[in-house]
Amino acid sequence: MPDSPRPPLPPFTEESAREKVRRAEDAWNSRDPGAVALGYSQDSRWRNRAEFVTGRAEIVEFLARKWTRELDYRLIKELWAFGANRIAVRFAYECHDDSGQWYRSYGNENWEFNADGLMVRRHASINDLPIAESDRLCHWPIGRRPDDHPGLSDLGL
Repeated sequence: MPDSPRPPLPPFTEESAREKVRRAEDAWNSRDPGAVALGYSQDSRWRNRAEFVTGRAEIVEFLARKWTRELDYRLIKELWAFGANRIAVRFAYECHDDSGQWYRSYGNENWEFNADGLMVRRHASINDLPIAESDRLCHWPIGRRPDDHPGLSDLGL
Protein backbone atom coordinates (compact mmCIF):
# COMPACT_ATOMS: atom_id res chain seq x y z
CA MET A 1 0.00 0.00 0.00
CA PRO A 2 1.50 3.37 -0.99
CA ASP A 3 2.03 6.08 1.59
CA SER A 4 -0.54 8.82 1.98
CA PRO A 5 0.69 12.35 1.35
CA ARG A 6 1.37 14.35 4.54
CA PRO A 7 0.51 18.00 3.90
CA PRO A 8 1.71 20.60 3.84
CA LEU A 9 3.77 19.55 0.84
CA PRO A 10 6.95 21.11 -0.52
CA PRO A 11 7.91 23.55 -1.82
CA PHE A 12 7.42 25.29 1.52
CA THR A 13 6.40 28.85 2.19
CA GLU A 14 6.98 30.39 5.60
CA GLU A 15 3.36 29.67 6.50
CA SER A 16 3.44 26.03 5.34
CA ALA A 17 6.84 25.44 7.00
CA ARG A 18 5.45 26.74 10.31
CA GLU A 19 2.44 24.46 9.91
CA LYS A 20 4.71 21.46 9.18
CA VAL A 21 6.76 22.20 12.31
CA ARG A 22 3.64 22.46 14.49
CA ARG A 23 2.24 19.22 13.08
CA ALA A 24 5.52 17.47 13.88
CA GLU A 25 5.50 18.90 17.41
CA ASP A 26 1.92 17.73 17.90
CA ALA A 27 2.74 14.23 16.66
CA TRP A 28 5.78 13.88 18.94
CA ASN A 29 3.80 15.19 21.93
CA SER A 30 1.30 12.35 21.34
CA ARG A 31 4.11 9.94 22.26
CA ASP A 32 2.57 7.40 19.87
CA PRO A 33 5.51 5.82 17.98
CA GLY A 34 3.33 4.31 15.25
CA ALA A 35 1.49 7.56 14.55
CA VAL A 36 4.71 9.61 14.61
CA ALA A 37 6.42 7.20 12.18
CA LEU A 38 3.74 7.82 9.53
CA GLY A 39 5.26 11.26 8.94
CA TYR A 40 8.47 9.63 7.68
CA SER A 41 9.12 7.80 4.42
CA GLN A 42 9.46 4.01 4.48
CA ASP A 43 13.24 4.41 3.98
CA SER A 44 13.72 7.53 6.11
CA ARG A 45 17.21 7.96 7.55
CA TRP A 46 17.93 9.61 10.89
CA ARG A 47 20.90 10.70 12.87
CA ASN A 48 19.74 11.28 16.43
CA ARG A 49 22.67 12.14 18.69
CA ALA A 50 25.05 9.21 18.04
CA GLU A 51 22.32 6.80 16.92
CA PHE A 52 21.54 6.07 13.28
CA VAL A 53 18.05 4.86 12.39
CA THR A 54 16.80 3.68 8.99
CA GLY A 55 13.20 2.98 8.04
CA ARG A 56 9.86 3.16 9.79
CA ALA A 57 10.23 -0.05 11.78
CA GLU A 58 13.46 1.25 13.36
CA ILE A 59 11.82 4.64 13.95
CA VAL A 60 8.99 2.98 15.88
CA GLU A 61 11.49 0.94 17.94
CA PHE A 62 13.60 4.04 18.63
CA LEU A 63 10.61 6.12 19.76
CA ALA A 64 9.19 3.32 21.93
CA ARG A 65 12.57 3.06 23.72
CA LYS A 66 12.80 6.85 24.00
CA TRP A 67 9.41 7.31 25.64
CA THR A 68 9.96 4.38 27.98
CA ARG A 69 12.87 6.26 29.59
CA GLU A 70 11.83 9.88 28.95
CA LEU A 71 8.76 10.19 31.17
CA ASP A 72 6.21 13.03 31.13
CA TYR A 73 7.77 14.22 27.86
CA ARG A 74 6.74 17.66 26.58
CA LEU A 75 8.25 19.21 23.44
CA ILE A 76 8.28 22.64 21.81
CA LYS A 77 9.60 23.11 18.24
CA GLU A 78 10.26 26.38 16.44
CA LEU A 79 10.96 27.06 12.78
CA TRP A 80 14.54 28.24 12.21
CA ALA A 81 14.82 28.26 8.40
CA PHE A 82 13.24 26.65 5.34
CA GLY A 83 13.83 26.05 1.65
CA ALA A 84 12.04 24.26 -1.15
CA ASN A 85 11.93 20.82 0.50
CA ARG A 86 13.94 21.40 3.67
CA ILE A 87 13.17 22.78 7.10
CA ALA A 88 15.49 23.53 10.02
CA VAL A 89 14.05 23.67 13.53
CA ARG A 90 15.25 24.30 17.01
CA PHE A 91 13.56 22.63 19.92
CA ALA A 92 13.51 22.01 23.63
CA TYR A 93 11.81 19.27 25.55
CA GLU A 94 11.46 18.38 29.19
CA CYS A 95 11.11 14.96 30.75
CA HIS A 96 12.26 12.98 33.77
CA ASP A 97 13.81 9.59 34.24
CA ASP A 98 12.55 6.80 36.47
CA SER A 99 14.50 8.21 39.43
CA GLY A 100 12.60 11.52 39.15
CA GLN A 101 15.51 13.59 37.74
CA TRP A 102 14.18 16.21 35.32
CA TYR A 103 16.01 17.24 32.15
CA ARG A 104 15.65 19.93 29.54
CA SER A 105 17.04 18.84 26.21
CA TYR A 106 17.93 21.46 23.61
CA GLY A 107 18.61 20.81 19.98
CA ASN A 108 18.47 21.51 16.30
CA GLU A 109 17.09 19.35 13.53
CA ASN A 110 17.53 19.48 9.78
CA TRP A 111 14.70 17.89 7.81
CA GLU A 112 14.39 16.92 4.14
CA PHE A 113 11.05 15.94 2.58
CA ASN A 114 9.94 14.06 -0.53
CA ALA A 115 7.21 15.36 -2.85
CA ASP A 116 4.52 13.66 -0.71
CA GLY A 117 5.55 15.64 2.37
CA LEU A 118 7.15 12.64 4.10
CA MET A 119 10.44 13.23 5.85
CA VAL A 120 13.26 11.31 4.17
CA ARG A 121 16.10 12.64 6.34
CA ARG A 122 16.28 13.88 9.92
CA HIS A 123 19.55 15.01 11.48
CA ALA A 124 19.26 15.91 15.18
CA SER A 125 21.87 17.40 17.49
CA ILE A 126 20.78 17.41 21.13
CA ASN A 127 22.22 18.45 24.51
CA ASP A 128 20.73 17.52 27.87
CA LEU A 129 20.67 19.70 30.97
CA PRO A 130 19.61 18.30 34.36
CA ILE A 131 17.09 20.70 35.94
CA ALA A 132 15.13 20.89 39.16
CA GLU A 133 11.43 20.15 38.81
CA SER A 134 10.79 23.74 39.95
CA ASP A 135 12.75 25.00 36.89
CA ARG A 136 10.41 23.35 34.39
CA LEU A 137 8.91 25.61 31.73
CA CYS A 138 6.72 23.16 29.81
CA HIS A 139 3.51 23.05 31.81
CA TRP A 140 0.51 21.54 30.07
CA PRO A 141 -1.33 18.22 30.28
CA ILE A 142 0.33 15.37 28.37
CA GLY A 143 -0.44 15.72 24.66
CA ARG A 144 -0.64 18.69 22.32
CA ARG A 145 0.83 21.97 23.56
CA PRO A 146 -2.05 24.44 23.93
CA ASP A 147 -2.04 27.30 21.46
CA ASP A 148 -1.76 29.83 24.29
CA HIS A 149 1.31 28.17 25.88
CA PRO A 150 4.49 30.18 25.21
CA GLY A 151 6.86 28.98 22.49
CA LEU A 152 10.65 28.75 22.69
CA SER A 153 11.36 32.40 21.95
CA ASP A 154 8.65 33.53 24.37
CA LEU A 155 10.25 31.39 27.09
CA GLY A 156 13.71 32.83 26.41
CA LEU A 157 14.99 29.51 25.11
